[in-house]
Order: sequence, then C-alpha cells, then structure tokens
Amino acid sequence: MAVDDITVYNDDPEEEEDPIDGMKEACGNSGHCIELNEKLSTCNERVTSRTKTEETCSEELFDYLHCVDHCLAKNLFKKLK
Repeated sequence: MAVDDITVYNDDPEEEEDPIDGMKEACGNSGHCIELNEKLSTCNERVTSRTKTEETCSEELFDYLHCVDHCLAKNLFKKLK
C-alpha cells in the first residue's frame, strides 16, 4: 500500500475546512506572494489568449508555490494537533 492509496473519510459533516487550507490562502494573499500571484495570473491570461503558443507558466507557478510553502512552513506546526 502506498501513501497515494490511503483514503481519509470525514464522518463529521459539520466539521470545518482544513486549517491548512486557510493558512495557504492567507499566505498566498500576503507579502511577496501577492506579487508572484499577479505574475502568474498575467502569464495565464497571456497564454490562454493565444491559440498557438508553446509558452507555459511553469516558472511562475513554481515561484508562487514556493513562496506559499515557505510562508506556511513558518507557522504550520503551531496549528497542528
């Protein structure tokens, strides 16, 4: 059995969203990550507006995700049970 084969079931329908998701969103909307998110959005708009292009926004995506992960790592273990 691999980690990808594990399924987690939520038996409590009233349970709130995962706190990590909220932390990721907060990190994505703060500091340097905002600038990187804007660059990613600009790139996505540019790429989707063209019909024939080989351009991808991989670099912008990786930069943004790295920023969010770096921010998240600072406070993550304080929130875990």
